[in-house]
Amino acid sequence: MLTSEELERYARHIVLREVGGPGQAALKASRVLVIGAGGLGAPALMYLAAAGIGTLGVVDDDAVSLSNLQRQIIHTTPDVGRAKVDSAGDRIRALNPHVVLRTHAVRLDAANALDLIGNYDVVLDGSDNFATRYLVSDACYLAKTTLVAGALGVFDASLTTIRAHGVDANGNINPTYRCLFPEAPPPGTTPTCEEAGVLGALAGVLGSMMALEAIREIVGFGESLVGRLVMIDARAMRFETLRYARDPSNPLNGDAPTIRDLRGHK
Repeated sequence: MLTSEELERYARHIVLREVGGPGQAALKASRVLVIGAGGLGAPALMYLAAAGIGTLGVVDDDAVSLSNLQRQIIHTTPDVGRAKVDSAGDRIRALNPHVVLRTHAVRLDAANALDLIGNYDVVLDGSDNFATRYLVSDACYLAKTTLVAGALGVFDASLTTIRAHGVDANGNINPTYRCLFPEAPPPGTTPTCEEAGVLGALAGVLGSMMALEAIREIVGFGESLVGRLVMIDARAMRFETLRYARDPSNPLNGDAPTIRDLRGHK
């Protein structure tokens, strides 16, 4: 049930035929977890809060540094040195007091991933390393939680949605993150953002797209990105989409699965 203040706050959503009152009510009833309050998580958190997500969680064990502020727009200069979840929490509460905020100032690992992810309907992964991406995607499968996965490069980015615990309209099992990326690149072959740099505005574009995809999943309009990977080339301002399918040999939901828990993750 939306209050009179919420009806006014979300009026531009409610007049959209694809959202309306029922869609806005679905957003209010939803629980969304954002992994990381960094370059991707920062804009995603702000737009999700503005959209009226009922319960919004954020996981991050890091503190704000001056070099973050070039792209992590949920934090400000006076926040340098503060825990990112506290800084982000202040901004979210100021933006929309109707949102129930859950902050988790911990590092996501195999011991806590299922407990955290199992409390949410949708997870947005804004992490910057393959180990965490595999952990999050495996945990989402085991918890039967929808995953919106974004990845940021120097001048490129990608976005997809993983619902590997479900089936498509034809009854085919949906693909996993491991179907798209069977193996992580060898250690040392993928430079960090500290080493290679990162374009701040591109992080904003992708983080906003992640929020949009989560909203589309919750409300249920448009064509989902399940089985589709959107790729962005910021140098040419080009967007491309490729389709991918379940790999029967993948170890998560393949024909002979070998991953049944998170014990293989460090």
